[in-house]
Amino acid sequence: MENQSPAVISTEPARRGLAHPLPSTRAWHGLRSVERLCYATGSALVVSGLLHLVVFAVDGGPWSGPVSWRKPVTFGLSFGLTLIAICWVASYVRMHARTRTVLLAVFAADCVLEVAGITLQAWRGVPSHFNMETPFDTAVSMALAVGGAVLVVVLTGLAAASFARPPEGPAGMALALRSGFAILVVGLLSGAAMIARGVYLTRTGHQPAGYASTASLKPLHGVALHAILVLPALARVLAGTSWSTSTRRTVVRAAVGCYAVAVAGALTWAVVAY
Repeated sequence: MENQSPAVISTEPARRGLAHPLPSTRAWHGLRSVERLCYATGSALVVSGLLHLVVFAVDGGPWSGPVSWRKPVTFGLSFGLTLIAICWVASYVRMHARTRTVLLAVFAADCVLEVAGITLQAWRGVPSHFNMETPFDTAVSMALAVGGAVLVVVLTGLAAASFARPPEGPAGMALALRSGFAILVVGLLSGAAMIARGVYLTRTGHQPAGYASTASLKPLHGVALHAILVLPALARVLAGTSWSTSTRRTVVRAAVGCYAVAVAGALTWAVVAY
C-alpha cells in the first residue's frame, strides 16, 4: 500500500474490495451495504442508457438538440459509470466510515434523480433543461438544477477528503485519485456554468439562446467528468503488471499530464467557441 499509516478508526479507508478495480462475485458479499447499492444502481443506470440507445435506433429522430434520445443515453451511461467509479475510488479515501456512507448514498440518490428527470422529459418529448413552459416542466428543470448543486457539494467533499489525508492504494494511486478529483472539479464547475447561463437566458426570455449557450462547454464537461474513472483505473491496472514501482508512478504521471493537456484543449475550445 502506498502512503499507508497506522489505522485510525475515524479515517480508515474502506479496505474491503481494494484487491480488484470492481468487486468480483466472491468479494461482493464483503462490501458494505452502501457500496452494493451504488454498484447496483450504477449498473442499472448504464443499462438504462443502453436500452435508450435501442429506443433511438427504433424510433429515430435527431441525435442532437434539446429534445433527443441522446440525452437519456448519454446521461444514463455517464451517471452510471461515474457512480460506479466514485464508489470504487471512495474506498481508497481516508475518511470516517459514516461520512463516506452518507456521501455515497446521497450521490447515488442524486444520480437516479438526474437520470430519471432527463429520461422522463425525453419520453414526454420536451426539453429537460431550461424548460419553463409549464409548472411541471419548471419543477423538473429546477429539480435537475438543484440536483446538480448537490452533486457539486458531494463530489467536492470527497475531493477535499482525498487531499486532507494521503489516499491508500498501489503505486501511483494517490496521484491518480487526487488528479482525477481535481479535474472532476473542473468538470463540475463547467456544468455549473452551463446551468447558470442557461437558466439566466431562459428566465430573461431567451430560451433558444439558453440551449445554444451550453454547446461550447460540453466537450470540457465530458472530458473532465471521467478523469476520476480513467486515471485511478490505470493505476490499478498497472498494479497487476511486473513493472517496478518507479515505472508505474512514471506512467501515471505521464497519463495525468496527457489528461491535463486534453482538458486544457477543451477549455481553449470553450473560450474560442463562446
